[in-house]
Amino acid sequence: MHLAQLKLRDFRNYARLDVSFTPGFQVFLGDNAQGKTNILEAIYLMATLRSFRGVGGAQMIRHGQKGYFVGGTVVGQGERDIKIYWSAAERKLSLDQQPVRRLTDYLGALRVVVFCTEDLQLVKGPGRGRRRFIDLLLSQTHPGYLTLLQRYAGALRSRNALLKQRMPDEAALDSFSIELVKAGEEIIRLRHELAPKLSPLARLAYRRVSHDAEELRLTYAPTVKADFAVELAQSRARERTFRSTLIGPHRDDLDFRLNDRPAGQYGSEGQKRTLAIALKMAQAEYLTGIHGSPPILLIDDVMGELDAKRRAGFMPLLNRSEQAHGQVFMTCTEETWPRELVRDGQRWDVKSGILAKAG
Repeated sequence: MHLAQLKLRDFRNYARLDVSFTPGFQVFLGDNAQGKTNILEAIYLMATLRSFRGVGGAQMIRHGQKGYFVGGTVVGQGERDIKIYWSAAERKLSLDQQPVRRLTDYLGALRVVVFCTEDLQLVKGPGRGRRRFIDLLLSQTHPGYLTLLQRYAGALRSRNALLKQRMPDEAALDSFSIELVKAGEEIIRLRHELAPKLSPLARLAYRRVSHDAEELRLTYAPTVKADFAVELAQSRARERTFRSTLIGPHRDDLDFRLNDRPAGQYGSEGQKRTLAIALKMAQAEYLTGIHGSPPILLIDDVMGELDAKRRAGFMPLLNRSEQAHGQVFMTCTEETWPRELVRDGQRWDVKSGILAKAG
C-alpha cells in the first residue's frame, strides 16, 4: 500500500498542494514551522479522520479561510480515491466518488502508523490515550469493532445522563445497563485477545531500540475482573454517589512494566521515549502480520531525539517496509536527518507551505 497522490486546499499553512509520491522513502527537510508535520497530519487524517496532534477540525483550516480539503489516491490491491472536506457548516467524506455512510465502510482504506513526540503520552499520560491506541489497532483489524465501540459509547452516554438525575428511571437504567454489558463484554474479549499478541512484538521492538537494556512487559488491565453484569450491579450504590458509570471498558488501561516496575512511575525519560517508539513499532508489525503488507509509516522528527544506536533499532521495520514496496514519510531538519537509515529515497524541501522536490 502507498499514497500515490495528495491534494491539499487551505489545510494548515498550505493554500494549495498537488503532489505525487512513489513507494519508498519520502524525506521532508526544512526548518521548524515550515509545514513538514502538516503533510504527515493530512495523511494521518485520511487514514483515521483525526489529527495525531489532538486538535479539532477548526484548527486545521488555513488562517482566514472557511474550510479545508484533503484528498488523495491510495494504491494497494486496487486504487482508492479519498476526499475530505471540513468546515464549521459542512462536512463531506467520500471514498471512490461515493459518500461514506458508515465509518466501518471507510476505515482501512489507508493504513498508517505515526511516530511523533506526542507518543510519549502513551506512557506518561492518562489512560484514555492508551485505550485509544488499542481501539485504533482493533478498528484497523476487526471490521465490527468500531460499531461495538459506538454502541457502547451510546449506552454509556445515556446511562450517565440518567445517573445524573436525582431520581433516575430504574427500568431505563436497567435497559441501558444490559446494552452496556452486551457491547462491553465483546470489547473486553477482543482487547484480552490482542494484548498477548501485541506484548511480544513490543518486547522485541524495545530490546532492539534499547539494545537489551531492560525487559518490557505489556498487559491489559480491565476494570471488570470477572462478570461485568454482576460487578456493574454491585457498583450501583457508588454510582449514585459519583453520578457516573464507574466500571467498564471506558475505564480500562494498558500496564507497561520495565523489569517488573511500572514504566510510567519509575522509568526515565529515555526509557519512556524508547517504550513509546516500541509500542508504535509493535503496532506496525501487528498490522503487517494481519494484512500481509506494511502500513505507511509517518515518522515526525523523532530521530533527532535518539542516538545512532537507538535509531539503528528502527532498521528491521524500515527494511521490511522497503522490501515490501511500502512507504515511509519522514520529517527532519538538516541537523537531525538520519543519513545512515535513509540511503535512498526522494528528498523534498519544505519552506513556508511550499513543497519542492530536491535533486
